[in-house]
Amino acid sequence: MSPYEQLLHLAFTAPNDVKYYLTPTARQASDQLRTAPPAQRPFRFEQMRLGLAMSLLKLVSELGDHDASRQVLDVLHRALNEARSPEDIDRIVGREARLFDRLYEDLYVNEQGEELLNLFGRTLDADAPELLEEVAQEGVDLARTLDFSDDEDE
Repeated sequence: MSPYEQLLHLAFTAPNDVKYYLTPTARQASDQLRTAPPAQRPFRFEQMRLGLAMSLLKLVSELGDHDASRQVLDVLHRALNEARSPEDIDRIVGREARLFDRLYEDLYVNEQGEELLNLFGRTLDADAPELLEEVAQEGVDLARTLDFSDDEDE
């Protein structure tokens, strides 16, 4: 299983989340990119980027019960499953740009949350499949160490 697929499965564990978010498109994005003919590679790359970004935001939302990350997660999910081209992705995401702006406003997260948001930013900046794979592997390594207890006693 690729780091991308591992991260999907680490991020989406609840049965309803698995059913809703781990669509065939999401699960197969990495493989589709790897086997895509040259003309389809830009779109397949964007699909993998969306799946990776969704996984990271799901982990952020679980760490801090953060509504803004859940809203952005839903936009990314919609783009991944509805878009048929990079332009469709841009259109879907562009309509909700304000949600991305709010993602970092008034956000209290612990150190692990900051690391996840850093990986999310690197996902958005990545311009090659190898960079996405690198972020995915770092995400897997981090996800395996996350503490979701949230220190509720404080």
